[in-house]
Amino acid sequence: MKRLFLFIILILPALAIQAQQRPNIIVFLVDDMGWMDTSVPFADKVYPVNKRYHTPNMERLAREGMKFTSAYATPVCTPSRVSMLTGMNAAHHGVTNWTTPWKDRNSDTPDEQLNFANWNINGLSPIAGVPQTAYATPLPQLLQENGYMTIHIGKGHWGTAGTPGANPHNLGFMVNVAGHVAGRPLSYLGEQNYGNMPGKSYNIHAVPDMAEYYGSETYLTEALTLEALKTLEAPIRNKQPFFLHLAHYAVHDPYEPDKRFLQKYLDTGLSQTEAIYASMVEGMDKSLGDVLNYLENNGVDDNTVLIFMSDNGGLSLSYAGRGEAHTQNFPLKAGKGSVYEGGIRVPMLVKWPGVVKPASVTHMPVIIEDFFPTILEMAQVEKYEVVQKVDGQSFVPLLRSPKQRPAGRALVWHVPNKWTEQDGPGINYRSAIREGDWKLIYHLRDGKMELYNLENDIGESTDLAAKHPKRVKALATELAQQLRQWEAPMPSFKSTGKPVPMPDEALQSIN
Repeated sequence: MKRLFLFIILILPALAIQAQQRPNIIVFLVDDMGWMDTSVPFADKVYPVNKRYHTPNMERLAREGMKFTSAYATPVCTPSRVSMLTGMNAAHHGVTNWTTPWKDRNSDTPDEQLNFANWNINGLSPIAGVPQTAYATPLPQLLQENGYMTIHIGKGHWGTAGTPGANPHNLGFMVNVAGHVAGRPLSYLGEQNYGNMPGKSYNIHAVPDMAEYYGSETYLTEALTLEALKTLEAPIRNKQPFFLHLAHYAVHDPYEPDKRFLQKYLDTGLSQTEAIYASMVEGMDKSLGDVLNYLENNGVDDNTVLIFMSDNGGLSLSYAGRGEAHTQNFPLKAGKGSVYEGGIRVPMLVKWPGVVKPASVTHMPVIIEDFFPTILEMAQVEKYEVVQKVDGQSFVPLLRSPKQRPAGRALVWHVPNKWTEQDGPGINYRSAIREGDWKLIYHLRDGKMELYNLENDIGESTDLAAKHPKRVKALATELAQQLRQWEAPMPSFKSTGKPVPMPDEALQSIN
């Protein structure tokens, strides 16, 4: 017994030291934040819209870390979130649209021409055999198995009610605050109990777990930040590496003012809606600053990775009330829901002290499924078993050398869905592929192809398909091969019952 006690005395400090050599990892995920909704310029110059917003902590993160100018998510939220936790492309895991809170309910809008695709309407599942789910081994589970304290704060939206993916604990998170099946908050306001109002019937979009702040003036973004910082006390005290997934509901609608910042934007002459949105952006930025300051004040900032990203492009539909539709993300085209750059290119910043050179910039493309292998590499998890085939590639080499270019890498987006009733630019039934500077967009309804050179035309204003038929054929063939390999869901025509052709098949019929 004495020998065993002596062994424990000697070995536990050594294990603690070894554990602390692995970095803490924070993913700071924002909802619906556009590429231009920040005072950090991700374009090649500062645009007037950049000056509209005040995001000093994003500026600080850009000074202390690396800015990604070509970071991509999917056009809408749930596919991005599932891709991050599984390492799979959305066309592969089959969760190609946002999931409703209710099991077996399709979020697609009915279409006159096409039948619904057989996509995974119930989201992600860590358990096999759940109908219409993507079965995969989740990232937090692997981190937990390798000694990390795994924490989720904020928006979940991985699975529908009545399925295992509805509960973040089932995905490997040891702590969950406010993560559930809904993808938007009923209210951001503490005065409204974040939607949990007494005397009113329960609404599934009401934010759970926040009773401490009921009746207060604490904005939801602030309340989630306070909760996140509380959860870090124990792992820091115990010298245990932690993974914090801080997924804000902001800046998703409903647009409700963060009163701490609203008046300053009204004073600049912005409309009421624009000022409200800008106040929500700055409230999110304050949260980022609070996290950075907490890490510094507790002496763990030098051993903590922080990854900042949005889950899709900024909302640009007319009902948003923020100017003319599909212009809010200029110079990018369109916005949320679209496979044009405004819907998929997102702000991304990474700080990793001792690895990432401060104030560095990379123009190399990365995509949301890359987070899975990247975070595991950061956490020094070298051997792991998963049930899925991982599509993402680690961008750790890119963090070490910003000009590192992955060989032969093509990025794919696939939306066999009708996300919104009214079509918009790049919205509803589109697929796309980017390889190098070239990007092809495929229209599932009519087989049309568009081709753009993003190096020369980031706004996708000049379709080069007619001038470069060989390039169109090569990209269409590559896109089709990938979709077939992944067994990607496809809609079918109501008139014939036949599935929509793959891009190479559509090209043959056109020619």
